[in-house]
Amino acid sequence: MAEPERLIPKHGGYEKLKGYQVAQLVYDVTVRFCDRYIDKRSRTHDQMVQAARSGVQNIAEGSTASGTSKKTELTLTGVARASLEELRLDYQDFLRQRGLPLWERQDPRREDLIARRCRTAEEVAVWAKDVHDGRGGRNGQSGRSGQGRARVASTKSITSTPSTPSSTYAEISANGALALIKVARSLLDRQLAAQAAAFEKEGGFTERLYRFRSRRQGQSSGPDGDRKPGHGGGRR
Repeated sequence: MAEPERLIPKHGGYEKLKGYQVAQLVYDVTVRFCDRYIDKRSRTHDQMVQAARSGVQNIAEGSTASGTSKKTELTLTGVARASLEELRLDYQDFLRQRGLPLWERQDPRREDLIARRCRTAEEVAVWAKDVHDGRGGRNGQSGRSGQGRARVASTKSITSTPSTPSSTYAEISANGALALIKVARSLLDRQLAAQAAAFEKEGGFTERLYRFRSRRQGQSSGPDGDRKPGHGGGRR
């Protein structure tokens, strides 16, 4: 038996959304990244942290608002995705301006990070260390754009050099964050599509309120509130 429609449907519960969880991980990773590699006095530091925070906060606010406004939920989820897009460009600029490579989408180190399904920034840091030490990548592989891929066991590591560990970690950390951002954006795309479909099918709070009033009155009242004769308009 179908559950009866509620005037204010279940809402919130954003902590269980996969998109929220990954966006929160991106935020935690970004805070660490910026504190380590971006001057705290620079505007870029604040912008990156705020963009990452906006991704998290707007998902939460949209989910909370969904009970009374599906339109607001859609809008805020869209803002969250836009914030992550802004953050993605910041990470790409970081790599470009420092002459560090942007890993290909199919790079095994990226695939390894995604496959690990990290829940915390500490777990992402473990992945970064593994890559730095030549243990990153699926099946023991390590790759870099334009240089092909080779097994770590049979080739010199290309992810670390004793003289420049900080720049190597910066490359790994930025590319790792970009991989997580891609996952978060993909999840938000699905979330937006589902929200749009629900809004198109069910409408928002105004439409629900109209349906509830119509059922309560036992008639099909118009949106302007007109009633049929004989319902609540008798002579005194």
